[in-house]
Amino acid sequence: MRRRPAPLLVSAAAAAVLVVATPASAAPADKPQVLGGWTQTSAASYDAWIAARGNQGKWAAYGFDWSTDYCSTSPDNPFGFPFQTSCARHDFGYRNYKAAGTFPANKSRVDDALYADLKRVCSAYSGVKKGSCDSTAWTYYQAVKVFGVSPQDAPQDAHAA
Repeated sequence: MRRRPAPLLVSAAAAAVLVVATPASAAPADKPQVLGGWTQTSAASYDAWIAARGNQGKWAAYGFDWSTDYCSTSPDNPFGFPFQTSCARHDFGYRNYKAAGTFPANKSRVDDALYADLKRVCSAYSGVKKGSCDSTAWTYYQAVKVFGVSPQDAPQDAHAA
């Protein structure tokens, strides 16, 4: 005579399968709002992103991509103007909106945020130096507007900003 497994053992086995089969926990539901908050044109948005970047562990559950190549193939500090951190925030926006599949809807704002960040860098200067910084910021902004494209819009060998 064949014995049937006890109901408790079957239930425990089924529960174990469910635990193993459950996908890894998803990012918190407010991830799009947090990302949006860190990619606005305001100084407050920039400051919030800087604080988060300095404490990435606090945001680990969100799975953000913090990687950066800074200003890509352009100088990070052209003519001594410190654009590197502004470029890092721009990379953050591009990488995370691409990963979320919402890059086309957010590209323009992320580019505008870069320009706002660069103009804030330039506000520390005056006279000819400020004019030089402002024109360099404008050039960087125009470059990302034109060359910072989504992967589906770019040829395979194109380099996105």
